[in-house]
Amino acid sequence: MRNPLSDTIVQIEPSGIRKFFDIVSEMKDAISLGVGEPDFDTPWHIREEGIYSLEKGRTFYTSNAGLKELKQEISRYLYRRFDVSYNPDSEIMVTVGGSEAIDIAMRAMLDPGDEVLIPQPSYVSYVPCARLAGGVPVIIELEEKDQFKLTAEKLREKITDRTKILVLPFPNNPTGAIMDREDLQAIAEIVLEKDLFVISDEIYSELTYSGTHVTIASLPEMRDRTVLINGFSKSYAMTGWRLGYAAAPHMILEQMLKIHQYAIMCAPTTSQYAAVSALRDGDKDVEYMRESYNQRRRFVLNAFQEMGLDCFEPLGAFYTFPSIKRFGITSDEFANRFLREEKVAVVPGTAFGACGEGFLRVSYAYSLKDLKEALGRMARFVGRLDQEKQG
Repeated sequence: MRNPLSDTIVQIEPSGIRKFFDIVSEMKDAISLGVGEPDFDTPWHIREEGIYSLEKGRTFYTSNAGLKELKQEISRYLYRRFDVSYNPDSEIMVTVGGSEAIDIAMRAMLDPGDEVLIPQPSYVSYVPCARLAGGVPVIIELEEKDQFKLTAEKLREKITDRTKILVLPFPNNPTGAIMDREDLQAIAEIVLEKDLFVISDEIYSELTYSGTHVTIASLPEMRDRTVLINGFSKSYAMTGWRLGYAAAPHMILEQMLKIHQYAIMCAPTTSQYAAVSALRDGDKDVEYMRESYNQRRRFVLNAFQEMGLDCFEPLGAFYTFPSIKRFGITSDEFANRFLREEKVAVVPGTAFGACGEGFLRVSYAYSLKDLKEALGRMARFVGRLDQEKQG
């Protein structure tokens, strides 16, 4: 029998995040600090709008690009929060999560052999999506000494005649790093000089703890070179609603919409109605959750300091990225032993790229009660590792 499988798909590795999630789900008394999912319930007024839409029988397809009402709210939101303007009728589309938007943006923009610059450590989907679109992923290794920011120097080093797209994943998963306006201006200058395009994944834009998030699309001449991707999962605790969006120049968006039409049809109707309520009336919910995450962030960083773990201060998202290099074991060994011996799941830094070796992703999107228990177990485990090292 002929091989029924695609070589491209077979060569793609499964997500390193899900492996630990699956193990911990079967382990009694285990605590997971490994999944990037808010522990908050979706705010009631958002759920109520979803329920109401069902009660009113709004279970039909929407237009492929999404509810007009929702696209208008997205346009208003992007303008009032990030000072960037998009036409809701031709430059905004609603997707099944931000992940779909990443996938179809690459498929709409890449020809076989085009290079995609992907800073790492970063979200696990960028490399597979580039490959599935026929592109060639080119990794830019970010460093702790640069606060895990993308620098102009590192960007220039990786650009070739085949480079077409730069993925800009900030605020960053897994490091929590952010890029401020000055950082982005240096990147934008090179993008313009080298005639590149940007896919800017801003799903954590509302979870910024120092100043206000800046989108590269708001900088001079960058709007027409940027696909801005965002969604509702992180900011509004709507992970299971599976709703995201892309804002981009019409030339790009109409090609993305073709793929969406044939593969998806439209995003879930109930989720779209709920998202209208999120954008109209959810600012206080976002502020409350952001303040809670910030409290947890400070708690986790203080706990790391007390147990002697080096960790750069993350100013975005809800992750920390502590270094475990002093123990002389790999990130995978640390995570597996920690899960086996103390029943706490964290994610090895290598799940987010080879340059994540020596680090762990520890999420603080959990209750303080769970964080206290999990970090107490980590302190105990770290103490044992120190004793082992001393002989």
